[in-house]
Amino acid sequence: MFELDCGWNISFAGCGFLGVYHIGVASCLQEQAPYLIKDTNKIYGASAGALTAAALVCKACLGECCADVMEVAKEARKRNLGPLHPTFNLVKILRNGLYRNLPDDAHVLATGRLCISLTRVSDGENVLVSEFNSKEELIQALICSSFVPIYCGLIPPSFRGVRYVDGGISNNLPQYELKNTITISPFSGESDICPRDNSTNFHELRVTNTSIQFSLGNLYRLTRALFPPEPKILADMCQQGYNDTLRFLKENNLLKQHNPTLARPISDVQHPTATCCPGRDKVSNMSSNRLKEDRIKNRMLSILHLLRPQHWTKDDCLIENLPPRLQKAFFEACKEKSGLYAQLTNLLPMRVASYMLLPYTLPFESAYSFALRMVEWLPDFPDDVRWLQALMRQIGSSLYQHAKKRIGSEEQSQSVLRKCMSLPPTLNMQTSPLSLGTYHQMSSVELDQWYWDIPTPPALQPKHTSPNQKGPGSSPRQICFFTSSDSETEIASDEYFETCSENGFQYDET
Repeated sequence: MFELDCGWNISFAGCGFLGVYHIGVASCLQEQAPYLIKDTNKIYGASAGALTAAALVCKACLGECCADVMEVAKEARKRNLGPLHPTFNLVKILRNGLYRNLPDDAHVLATGRLCISLTRVSDGENVLVSEFNSKEELIQALICSSFVPIYCGLIPPSFRGVRYVDGGISNNLPQYELKNTITISPFSGESDICPRDNSTNFHELRVTNTSIQFSLGNLYRLTRALFPPEPKILADMCQQGYNDTLRFLKENNLLKQHNPTLARPISDVQHPTATCCPGRDKVSNMSSNRLKEDRIKNRMLSILHLLRPQHWTKDDCLIENLPPRLQKAFFEACKEKSGLYAQLTNLLPMRVASYMLLPYTLPFESAYSFALRMVEWLPDFPDDVRWLQALMRQIGSSLYQHAKKRIGSEEQSQSVLRKCMSLPPTLNMQTSPLSLGTYHQMSSVELDQWYWDIPTPPALQPKHTSPNQKGPGSSPRQICFFTSSDSETEIASDEYFETCSENGFQYDET
């Protein structure tokens, strides 16, 4: 049971084009449990989840947002290379859609309630932004959170002078560890609202705080996150998000807690046309007769849709629980284009010919797209060039420091030779076996018979010596070797050097 006594948060995971699943979740929350959105502490989001979170906080029309998502998916699919085609500019499409759908006071509504996950380019750390001074700042933060490197471009966008990229790289599901956070993800796993795949595999993969179960369904969803599927499949995902949210609300008794009239079967739930956009269409002031008329119109529209040629691989009843505005967006997206040109381009020979001509047409399309992007890039050209120069200096400095550290470690690993300040002493071998010219091995037993001829330093020579007195430097000195254990040797050597330091060096005359 999900506890709401201490407040709660809502967190949307990043998922690319699978964000249509979040639209189904948000639509169900608006209709079945609007208090969860109204009284929530904060709504978190990363990448595509941040776009849905912004639509909820700013009270944007989910029907128009859904229509924009379907339009972007269709624009990406109609090109031979999909979203990787050089003429497909996802950042520009997102910017235009956000300016069109968000209200003018979006930054006021989002400040303090909306938290957007960003990834800082300089150090790769995650940043949560919840304060916005203008609508432009809010849109720029959303674009930064949705910017996938290389997929969306080479130069990342900036927010308040700092470069950021997709927030899903560092934290794809913000605040997932809190018990009072309702986590939402289109991937089957341990999130509160997510698909339930019929898989016997209990293994999961946690990618930047997002739980992803090992299943064929998740494998398909991962492949469709950046490469959108057909509109019919996107509609099924939206309906699945609606159903998963409704199941979560019923399992945690969140339907009966604040609105007992909603605790009835799914088929009996009615969907007024205006509840998708509570900020624009005010249903609360409509009379009961007007509500009945709207319900009759919706039923008539559904009957008319059934009479039209079908464009679904499955039955239309799969999306009957969605609000009418979402249904309209999906029907418009799945409707095939009429006309001679559309019919010719859909023929298999024409599609094969377009793929064969791709090596010849792609250079011209790339040059045209590059020229357009250069013109659009001119206002941001100075800032981007300065950032590139600073990035090159930072990379060069890091490479230099790494090379310097590596060379220093190699030098330290080599053996250090000790410098000798004087020539080595000459060996005076007085024993008969050592006088032979043949090789003779040393033995610790014969160490007491060895003598070293070490010259006396000038500082140790006496100032006044008689002619008959023998100086210490007139004969070789004897150095005694001790053959014993290591500990005894250390003790004897320490005592010897202490005696020498106190009384001076004493030499045995021979």
